[in-house]
Amino acid sequence: MNTAQFATLQPRNLSIGSTSEMPLNGEKSLEAYRRMLRIRRFEEEGSRLFKAGKIPGVYHTSIGQEAAIVGACLALRDDDAMTGTHRSHGHPIGKGGHLEGLMAELMGKEGGICKGRGGSMHLADRSVGIISESGIVGGGIPLATGCAFSAKVRGVDQVALCFFGDGAVNQGTFNESLNMASLWKLPVIYLCENNGYAVTVSVKQTHGQPDIALRAAGLGMPGVKVDGQDIDAVFEATETAVKRARAGDGPTLIVADTYRFDEHNAGLAVPGEPYRSTEEVESYRRHRDPIVLYHRVLLNRGVSEQTLRSIDLEAVEAVKEAVRFGVGSPLPKKETLSDYMFNTPLVGHNNFTTGLERN
Repeated sequence: MNTAQFATLQPRNLSIGSTSEMPLNGEKSLEAYRRMLRIRRFEEEGSRLFKAGKIPGVYHTSIGQEAAIVGACLALRDDDAMTGTHRSHGHPIGKGGHLEGLMAELMGKEGGICKGRGGSMHLADRSVGIISESGIVGGGIPLATGCAFSAKVRGVDQVALCFFGDGAVNQGTFNESLNMASLWKLPVIYLCENNGYAVTVSVKQTHGQPDIALRAAGLGMPGVKVDGQDIDAVFEATETAVKRARAGDGPTLIVADTYRFDEHNAGLAVPGEPYRSTEEVESYRRHRDPIVLYHRVLLNRGVSEQTLRSIDLEAVEAVKEAVRFGVGSPLPKKETLSDYMFNTPLVGHNNFTTGLERN
């Protein structure tokens, strides 16, 4: 899905600034918990399948970062655009996408949301407004900016949400895109999932200013730092930014401090000296698991343990069904290799038709 296709999504007839007039409570809080658990159970099973050779390529899990994903996505409408990163299996789920097509895509199957052509790192799901997830660090930042520009030109109140990691902040596209969005007051929210490490290198080793939110001031927009393990905090910050964007007041940079529980690639250890201690990882798992934290919040709000348990069981069954769908879906046929890649397909071996008239 590209920015032109984003323009075909029909905005709902909502007033400027409206996303959710209620805080994250009631049924919406249960939906938040449901989506976080769907991400966790999906990623756990996907990691197992990857290690078993059922998923090709690489597999970067978002385990530990569920609150940042879901909290932000719940502040959006279905017709709002979103871009992700190489670590973005959880983002389609956070925005309400179906698990079956996502699992089939990771398996490289024809039943996948990109018919097996996108795989783990280059997903798109037009049904929920996801235009791109990219293996290129920072690759989604200019795309989200372009979607926001499209909405502004068309005079609609759609917004774009851009997820990226702390490593992407040092890419040129970060400053170029945020400067343009600020200058033109584009309706885009830039959300940095700051998990502290770009593969194995910490933020403190790569950022002259480790407080990423402070960079916003130099680019002429609000910079908000939130606890990325607190889904309510992420939702509130994103909802405020979305309302600001829909009102025509321009972009916001949100930095959600979160943590990656697994290794960079599906729990597989990185060769060489450890870049973080076992104690550090275990401390986050024991004390800062966003799902455990929100489980306690919901219990304190009067939600029963039985209700929360049933939501978890529902997530487990949904993932099982997704695996069954993925396994049962066929692989793409060899003769369709060039499908969806070119406006005009290859003709023979040496004659590529471009569709342009040659003088």
